[in-house]
Amino acid sequence: MRASVLLVHGAFGETSVWARVIAALQREGIEAIAVANPLTGLTSDATYVASLARSMDGPVVLGGHDYGGSVITGVDAPNVVGLVYVAAFAPAAGETCVSWLGAPVLETLRPGVARGGAIELLVARDRYHDVVGGEAALQRPVLPGALDEPAADPAWARVPSWFVVAGRDGFVAAGAQREMAARAGSAVMELDATHAVLHTHAAEVAGVFFRATRRT
Repeated sequence: MRASVLLVHGAFGETSVWARVIAALQREGIEAIAVANPLTGLTSDATYVASLARSMDGPVVLGGHDYGGSVITGVDAPNVVGLVYVAAFAPAAGETCVSWLGAPVLETLRPGVARGGAIELLVARDRYHDVVGGEAALQRPVLPGALDEPAADPAWARVPSWFVVAGRDGFVAAGAQREMAARAGSAVMELDATHAVLHTHAAEVAGVFFRATRRT
């Protein structure tokens, strides 16, 4: 039975970032679903995604973009058979997303409104396109706990993984991506792309998922 694909967007993003990748996978007959990542905290977000994965019939390959990579790293579900990181974080136990972000990116974060007793974080509108890519008007705020909560034991230590490195990424530095991919033992494809690699290189990204579902 071929695996289906469950896709997790990152901080400041939403499900539509996966639209072109989903279309490419569907053309190959692969079921692909993008989940609305709550962006509230690493443990709670991973628990939510794990519950969705368990509800799906058969094996599942998880895909994560930027913070979504940290989320899939923390998912514990018996039917998850592969992980695909796309310009993403793949933390080890105890690491945070913030620990992998450079000072220039951290300096773009701005406080938003209060939610659940915490102040939301946003990327400055005039820096959003350069740092994250896409349209600033569509960005979703994230609670600090999503970025500074330490990761649990990583799923990449238990299941095979693939990594799409974006060589011109302004959010998760390409060097950091390469380091995390090597540590996880991921199969790597590097593209000359920004953090918006899901939009600009959707066919190539979909190809990695196609190989992951076939392999698993």
